[in-house]
Amino acid sequence: MILAGGMGTRLRPLTFSIPKPLLPVGEKPILQKIMEQLRDAGITDLVLATGYQAELIRAFCGDGSKFGVSITYVHEHQPLGTAGPAGALKGQLPPGELLLLMNGDLITDLDFREFVESSRASGCDLTVAYAKHTYRSPYGVLSIADGTVQGVTEKPATEYAISAGIYCLSGAALDLIPEEAFYTMPELMTTLLAAGKRIHAYPIAGTWMGLESIEHFSEAVQKLQPE
Repeated sequence: MILAGGMGTRLRPLTFSIPKPLLPVGEKPILQKIMEQLRDAGITDLVLATGYQAELIRAFCGDGSKFGVSITYVHEHQPLGTAGPAGALKGQLPPGELLLLMNGDLITDLDFREFVESSRASGCDLTVAYAKHTYRSPYGVLSIADGTVQGVTEKPATEYAISAGIYCLSGAALDLIPEEAFYTMPELMTTLLAAGKRIHAYPIAGTWMGLESIEHFSEAVQKLQPE
């Protein structure tokens, strides 16, 4: 399932007339790149979760045959969050099968086949792909104790493991997602952890870009321009 229903408000004005997944990066729209990557990994049964400007997504993707995949659609009549759309698939996964769920605005060279195989081998109900992100403070950071400065670090950097917006879910995890209700992946993770379940973490070693701003989009376009 590819989440393609967001309004892309942080990429306005680019998304006033076109949904974010159809923005071109390099020579192809983001969504086409994702579908072709999944196809090349042997994942050809796709579900697109649509919302904002759904008619444009449907017009571009059709039934998926021109991209070598088969596409069905679920439509969000109101925003359902990062996990909510998957509630429409409860009870539809064949026994032992997994659902790959991902955002439709990602640029990555993740090996999706390996990701799914790792998810299956882990035995976990949920696998989260993660990337490394470094936050650098624009300020000098003080260490203070008892009202006095003990030290100062100029513009320190801290590395975080961040969710990359790509997941693998078992049928048991899908069963926890309410239908037609706003529900997020952090909520699902919290529910699983509270139940004593393990969540598999899968590192993305190569390229990963989440297009959350005009700056991110411009960076992606620059990196992927043909030489």
